[in-house]
Amino acid sequence: MSNILSLLNAQSIFFMQDDTMLLEPVSLAINAGEVLLVAGPSGCGKSTLLKILASLLTASGGEVLFNGQSLKGIAPEKYRQKVSYCFQTPMLFGETVHDNLAFPWLIRHKKVDVMVIKRWLHQVNLPVAILDKKPEQLSGGEKQRVALLRNLQFLPDVLLLDEATSALDEENKNLINQLISSLVQERGMAAISVSHDTAEICQAQRLLTLQKPVGSTAYASA
Repeated sequence: MSNILSLLNAQSIFFMQDDTMLLEPVSLAINAGEVLLVAGPSGCGKSTLLKILASLLTASGGEVLFNGQSLKGIAPEKYRQKVSYCFQTPMLFGETVHDNLAFPWLIRHKKVDVMVIKRWLHQVNLPVAILDKKPEQLSGGEKQRVALLRNLQFLPDVLLLDEATSALDEENKNLINQLISSLVQERGMAAISVSHDTAEICQAQRLLTLQKPVGSTAYASA
């Protein structure tokens, strides 16, 4: 894979806090229609890596490029509509689930299409009635699916998943994985996913394994 032509490209990025290395230098590149799985023990910097790629943290060194352009030259609000980050612990807001799923429409100055939202709900096995529920009334798995749909409705170029299905049972986890796979294959979305799931790691087409501690630069394997 040519890094120059990659949709999202990280070049020797690392992160330090209070003189402590939280993420050793790592490089990766991903294109449209690809999935990269990030694995490794707790504390090796998997979440830190995704937050840097999402422009939620600034790397202490190295560079992140999107479509060949440095993140330093891209407005964060524009970038985050193209590269979307799903937290392991969903951050829902507002009075209802509808508020959360309407948000992506409103920030794009579009009229909320409830029928489209209902179709998305069906794809992740959530009832339409959930739209009127308060975030605190939801289970962990329901929160994760609502947060995922909030990110997916306008189909980002790159979806960053930080153990975003960890609270789901096997049936719904498989459903979400199939949905993401279809969006990658049929719509050209790219996905970078952090996982501790042994089955997912074994089945990954591309795998980036981080170690703690890491003595040398880690690279995504084809």
